[in-house]
Amino acid sequence: MYNRDIIEQLVAFITSRDGIADKSKLQTSVQQQFHLVKERSVLYCEWFAVRFCKTTSGSFSNSVLALSTLHKYDDIPFVVCLVTPMRNYLMLANTTFLKKISHSSQMLRRDNIKGSFNGSDIMREFEGVENVPENFEFLYNSHENFTFEENLERLVEATNNIAPTGKRFKPTLVQTECIQESVERAISFLGSEEYEILNEDLNNRVRAVETEIAIAAFIDNVNLRGRIIEYLITAEDDLKATLMKCLRLRQPLPEIYTADDLGDYEREFDNYRTETDIKTKVVFLSSNPKGYNLDKLLEFLAEEKSVYLVYVVAIDEDNTIKTRLCSMFNRQLLSGTRIIKHWAGRNSRGVTQYDGRNLVDIVEAFDAKIDYEQSKKFIAQCLEI
Repeated sequence: MYNRDIIEQLVAFITSRDGIADKSKLQTSVQQQFHLVKERSVLYCEWFAVRFCKTTSGSFSNSVLALSTLHKYDDIPFVVCLVTPMRNYLMLANTTFLKKISHSSQMLRRDNIKGSFNGSDIMREFEGVENVPENFEFLYNSHENFTFEENLERLVEATNNIAPTGKRFKPTLVQTECIQESVERAISFLGSEEYEILNEDLNNRVRAVETEIAIAAFIDNVNLRGRIIEYLITAEDDLKATLMKCLRLRQPLPEIYTADDLGDYEREFDNYRTETDIKTKVVFLSSNPKGYNLDKLLEFLAEEKSVYLVYVVAIDEDNTIKTRLCSMFNRQLLSGTRIIKHWAGRNSRGVTQYDGRNLVDIVEAFDAKIDYEQSKKFIAQCLEI
């Protein structure tokens, strides 16, 4: 979870000491001010970790930290402070913002975390967003969507030039036409009786577990929280009953494994085959949920009758749950859909990410319209990547 107040205090404190030009002195004052624990070269607390580095020039090629050490702090904002003669520069260096691993990384594999990253390996820009304190909240909310294991796979590929594991979908001419017609299919489905049936089906599923959803909303880990709520809504097995009991009694939760599929809930009708992705939004927490893998989306939309939907489940401070079933082309959703190209690797078009504010707007002030031209442009953009 991102603690805006604490991070702002940290940034203000370090910025007020621009020109100190003494890494040790700055490190000591920050440690005392925020009551940080020191573990070798890293200072940390519940809300963030920080590593201080020094350079006398504008370049930053110093070795920063071992990847295995970063792993310990990757679930909180990991801040690197570069101390220069005139100014202290701050940037986020969680694994999502690393381009590769540089030092002693020849043995780096998914089952062997080796090597360190240099300052030059930290992205100064993430999908058009500068890696500076003003953007830390947005950047960290983006990072929360990706597990360490997902980022490790990307870093292994980028570092050692290992063949990509992803599958880039290459549609035929017939499939391309079917993908381009997906906007018309979505508009047709939203005006159909089948839409009402699916919407009521999902709403009934939520009503059956709304107490458990409200409890799960307070789980700090974004990925775990989303997986649990998706499972509560869609599963039909004994593990679901166990999970519900553990949530109500505040007992340790069982391990939940969800398939890395395009959607969380599939339902087929005579004229439509739907895939629905369930997106949880805790209204009082900032977050920018991960969307869909573009290649998986295109492969699905290349099938006749395919319609891709997003079911937004929003929980507010009073544990009130609001839901909305909308198309991926919904004007509100599409305007808050960003394509993240760098993360998925060389053999993939990338993934999408939703602006959390748009998800709140969808449940609180829904606009059911689809902008036909913008939707067509978006599909064309996905195909061209």
